[in-house]
Amino acid sequence: MKKIVVLVVLLVFVSCKEEVVKKPNRLIEKDVMVNIMYDLSLLEAIKYQSPATLDSNKISPKQYIYKKYKVDSLQFAQSNVYYASDYEEYKNMFEQMTKRLDQKKLAVEALIKAEKKKKKEAKKAKSALNKKTDSLELNRRKKLD
Repeated sequence: MKKIVVLVVLLVFVSCKEEVVKKPNRLIEKDVMVNIMYDLSLLEAIKYQSPATLDSNKISPKQYIYKKYKVDSLQFAQSNVYYASDYEEYKNMFEQMTKRLDQKKLAVEALIKAEKKKKKEAKKAKSALNKKTDSLELNRRKKLD
């Protein structure tokens, strides 16, 4: 969440300037930048929802991203400022990232729902089996009486 706030502030700061930001020498391609933003969003969500997960695996979100995409912090920062200087394009990039996050969220929710249904059915089957066993036991007892 802090990252998004920083990006928005940076966006406002850059968009208020009259001069255009020069294209950096090592600009990260737009689609790769969207992938980086997506991964950072996921990692930041994990960091805030389950901090022990990243800590126990000794994962630093930023360092992970830099290694995965073979970029450095300066290259990322310069590329981010460059893309943020064009409000409409940056907005499109965020929309792409948000769309992917929403799709992933729906997929995860569907998996969770299917898992709950599976557990419920297994519980029902076990309960039915126990009831059947109980009725067999009752019949056996009646015959003994």
